[in-house]
Amino acid sequence: MASVRTSMDDDEMDGPVDGINITPLVDVLMVVLVMFILTATAQIAGIKVDLPKASSSVSLSESKTKAISVNNDGQVFLDAYPVTLAELEDRLRTEKAMNPGFPVIVRGDAAVQYQKVVQVLDVLRRLDLNQVGLVTGKPPQ
Repeated sequence: MASVRTSMDDDEMDGPVDGINITPLVDVLMVVLVMFILTATAQIAGIKVDLPKASSSVSLSESKTKAISVNNDGQVFLDAYPVTLAELEDRLRTEKAMNPGFPVIVRGDAAVQYQKVVQVLDVLRRLDLNQVGLVTGKPPQ
């Protein structure tokens, strides 16, 4: 009888042959971890604002949400673009014509004058925008 020879040499037979190569699994898990970190730390695109603290807050993140920010100098921003109150009203009126029920969130810096936030809220009231939320930060624990 003829002996059957395999492609493996005697030197390769010494070590364990059974095993799973987990290197591709580790690579995939690292990519998933990086994506999780990036999405978990993502914030609303805009201006850095020191938010006032509240004991409870509601998430108002939707795809068509408009973010209005008022920084500590009283400058108003619509989705990270500086605007005057007249420009804000015009842009929101245009958005309302295209999408009547869009939500709006207002982010005011804790050090900003209350009057500036009230002026922004007056613009929203004039445009009859009812889905308005005030963004707050979480209190320190």
